[in-house]
Amino acid sequence: MDIESTTQLNKADFFSHWGIFLKALPSNSKSKMINVTMSIKKIGQDDPNRVIHSLKMGIALTLVSLLYYLRPLYDGFGLAGIYVVLTVVTVFEFTVGATLNKGLNGGCATLLAGALGFGGQHLAIVFGERGEPFVLGTLVFILAAGSTFFRFFPKIKERYDYGVVTFIFTFCLVTVSGYRVEQLFELVYQRLSTVLIGTATCMVISILVCPVWAGEDLHKLVASNIEKLANYLEGFEGEYFQCLDDKEKTEKSVLQGYKSVLNSKKDEELLANLAWWEPGHGGFRLRHPWKQYLKIGELARECGFKIETLNTILDDTEIQASLKFKSKIQESCTKMSSESSNAFKAISSSIKTMTDPSAAKYHIDNSKTAIEDLKIALETVSLEQGELLARIPVAAVATILKEITMSVEKIYESVSELSHLAHFKSIEPNVSPEKPVVMDIDNADHIEITIQDISTNSPEKENAPSPESTQCLQLEIVVIRE
Repeated sequence: MDIESTTQLNKADFFSHWGIFLKALPSNSKSKMINVTMSIKKIGQDDPNRVIHSLKMGIALTLVSLLYYLRPLYDGFGLAGIYVVLTVVTVFEFTVGATLNKGLNGGCATLLAGALGFGGQHLAIVFGERGEPFVLGTLVFILAAGSTFFRFFPKIKERYDYGVVTFIFTFCLVTVSGYRVEQLFELVYQRLSTVLIGTATCMVISILVCPVWAGEDLHKLVASNIEKLANYLEGFEGEYFQCLDDKEKTEKSVLQGYKSVLNSKKDEELLANLAWWEPGHGGFRLRHPWKQYLKIGELARECGFKIETLNTILDDTEIQASLKFKSKIQESCTKMSSESSNAFKAISSSIKTMTDPSAAKYHIDNSKTAIEDLKIALETVSLEQGELLARIPVAAVATILKEITMSVEKIYESVSELSHLAHFKSIEPNVSPEKPVVMDIDNADHIEITIQDISTNSPEKENAPSPESTQCLQLEIVVIRE
C-alpha cells in the first residue's frame, strides 16, 4: 500500500512539474527571443561594418557558386569548382588588409607549390615505377618539415603564415594525388585557376564594396587611446583635491577608460601587420609609417601604467593626507594634470585630423613650468615629524604626475616624428590684413594697442593660444599736446 501511494505521488509530481513547464513555455520563449533580438541589434549597432561584412560574404559566395550553377562553367572546372567556394570562405576577412594578406599569400603559395609539385612528379618518374613513391615521399617530407619549421620564425609567422600552410597543402595535394592521376597538368591547372578566381573575387569585393581598412582602424585606435588618457587627467583634480557630489560620481566610468589602453598592444600589432598589405587610401600613402603607430602605442601604455599607479593611490583612502600639505601642492599638481590633459587632447586631435601637433607644445611648456613650481613647493614646506606619514602619499602623487608629464612630451615627440614621416598638414597661422583703427584721441595722452590674431584650428586653442598660432601686433601711439 505504501509503495503504491509513493508511486502515485511521484507521478503526480512529474505531471505537475511538466504542467508548470508547459504553462511557462510561451512566456520563456518570448523572453529568450527578445534577448536574442536585442543581442543581434546591439552587435549591429556597436559596429555597422559587421552587418556590411556579412552581406559582402554572401555576395562573394553567391558569385563563385555560379561555377556550379551554370553548366558552361561547371563543364570547364567540374568538381574542382568547389575549391573556389572553399577559397572564398577561408580568404575573405573583415578588413581589406586581412583579405589581401590571405589572398596574396594563398595565390603565390599555390603557384609555387603547384610548380614544385609538377616538377617533383616528373623527377620521380625518372626513378621508375618502384622508386617513384619513395622519391615523392622524400620530397613531401623535406618540404613539409622545412615549411613547418619556417613558421616558427616571428617575421614569417606574422606575415606569411597562411601562405606557408597553403603551400604545404597544395604541394601535398599535387604530389600525392598526382601519383594516381594521369592528367597531372590538368589537376594543377584546375587547382591554381580556382584559387585565383576565389582570391580575386574576395579582393575585388573587399576593396570596392564598403571597404574596411585596417590602417584606418589603427589610426583611430591610437588617437582614441591618447584621448582616454586625457580624460583621466582631466578628472584628476576633482578626484583627488575636491569632494565630488553624487552627480559627479556617476561620471567616474569615463575615468576608467585608460584601462583599455593597457591591453591594446595585441590589437595594435595585428592592425599594423594587416595595414602593411593595404594599398594607399585616403590620407594614407602607399608606404605609410605604420610602425610609428606601434611606437606611439607603446609610449601611451607606459603612461597608462603610471596612471594605473596613480589611480591605486587614489583608491587607498585609508591613508589621510595632510590638508595643509595638499593645499601647498594643489595648484602645481592641478596645473600639471590639466596642461597634460590639454596636450593629450591636442595630440589626439592632430592624429585624427592628420595635422601637425605643434599646438600641444604650448601645454607641454606650461606643464614643465608647473613641475618647477612643484619642486619649489616641496622644498619650502617644512616636514613636521607628526605629519610625515600623511604626506608620503601626497608626495608620491606629485612624483607620478611629474613622470606623466615627461611621458606626454615623449608621446608628443613621437607623434611629431609621425607627422614628418606621414607628411601631415602644417597649420599655418591665419594673419588678417591690417585694418585702419579709428578712435577718439582728443582726451588721450598715451595709447597702447595690442592686436592678436588667434588661429582656431583645434578646440584646444580656446583655452590658451600657442605661440605658433598667435600673431601679435603692438602699436604705441603717443599724443603730444601743444
